[in-house]
Amino acid sequence: MNIARTVEDIRSLLFKSPGPVGLVPTMGFLHEGHMSLFNQARKDSKTVVGTIFVNPTQFGPSEDLESYPVNIERDIKLLESAGVDILFIPTRDVMYPDGFDTWVEVGELTTRLEGHIRPGHFRGVSTVVAKLFNIVRPSKAYFGQKDAQQLLVLKELNKDLNFGIDIVSMPIVREHDGLAMSSRNSYLTSDQRIAASVLYRSLKTASRIYLNGEKSAGSIRKEIENVLNEEPLASIEYISLADTKSLCELEFVEVECLVSIAVKIGTTRLIDNIVLHPKELR
Repeated sequence: MNIARTVEDIRSLLFKSPGPVGLVPTMGFLHEGHMSLFNQARKDSKTVVGTIFVNPTQFGPSEDLESYPVNIERDIKLLESAGVDILFIPTRDVMYPDGFDTWVEVGELTTRLEGHIRPGHFRGVSTVVAKLFNIVRPSKAYFGQKDAQQLLVLKELNKDLNFGIDIVSMPIVREHDGLAMSSRNSYLTSDQRIAASVLYRSLKTASRIYLNGEKSAGSIRKEIENVLNEEPLASIEYISLADTKSLCELEFVEVECLVSIAVKIGTTRLIDNIVLHPKELR
């Protein structure tokens, strides 16, 4: 595996590499969810490019930028074993050199859910991903469904800016008790880790009552809230039942519906989601 740390280095390596190229952008501290993206990219691509960059512009002033978990040596070993061809590990100065003042903002989709709670977050995500798309110029780029809103935003960015990349969505990878894999799970104490299973349990409750015939978004939301409130370590930030394309909140679940939640377990903020499919009722 070749490691590049500058734009010039990675472009030089890509010039000598066969296509198609598959790109997997990450912030590192890799887990099985990340590795599922790399494994799919390996199946689809002649050249697999991974990136590790903890992007400062997508963190708010009171968020966890300085404490975000990092283990580059472990990540390199995992990516070598997965058959990744090129790993791009830029510094902040490489991605945002002195005088950098160009930003990419996607519109309406970023005003809801995570965009509402975390102002500026998606400007940072969109800008860094646009830069990576431009630097690597892949045929395909791989992202996880756990960050469902981010996935929608990046599909919009890709379409509107004519990158022409195939954005591949991969399913959420879960722990044995259903907790969605996340680098931030490492923040949890043993008691908090047990408590965190309530997120998926609440989503499964939503799925069950929907499949039993409940279509009122308000009623489903209330059931999710009831399950989450049973866990004393859980603090709800939002519960959303929204159209999977527009992220507009639904009154009744009569179209494909993204059920997404943001919950703090102690001080650790976790997100998760499922999709309710009307066709499953037929």
